Amino acid sequence: MTLRPFVPWPDRRLRTPAAPVAGISEGVRMIWDDMVETMDAMPGLGLAAPQIGIMLRLAVVDCSDKRGQAVRMANPEVLHASAKLRRHEEASPNLPGVAAVIERPRAVTVRFLNEAGTPEERDFVGLWATSVQHQIDHLAGRMYFDHLSPVRKRMLVSRAEKLGKRG
Repeated sequence: MTLRPFVPWPDRRLRTPAAPVAGISEGVRMIWDDMVETMDAMPGLGLAAPQIGIMLRLAVVDCSDKRGQAVRMANPEVLHASAKLRRHEEASPNLPGVAAVIERPRAVTVRFLNEAGTPEERDFVGLWATSVQHQIDHLAGRMYFDHLSPVRKRMLVSRAEKLGKRG
């Protein structure tokens, strides 16, 4: 397993939709292993492959109290989202030093290819749902701050850029 470096904002790969995964191979499993190790080292609750420069629809999420419960997903898609919303502070290692409170559906049903390569539908609630939706956004070329108003988005990106110049 290898820790992978993060693609820095505003790299165009963070705005490019990732390619679908045709099937689960040993190569895909190795990428997932690297993603879990990289996510755990952040420490973070999820990671999408484009965040580390791999332009495939792969994501991992682990919101468990103790690590080691990562859900590995290929080609995840939301089938159903609850009408009830949940607010949570989100951030990204691709744009370090800033965060914003984002409102997303509190629960989602997601279909994806699991580690065995079979389609699976799973319900995610609370923090798990927030993280899964955050990763699916990355796979579509979107960032969490795209959910903000244009003014708040500009302020957040500007603040991150200033922090980056100092750091």
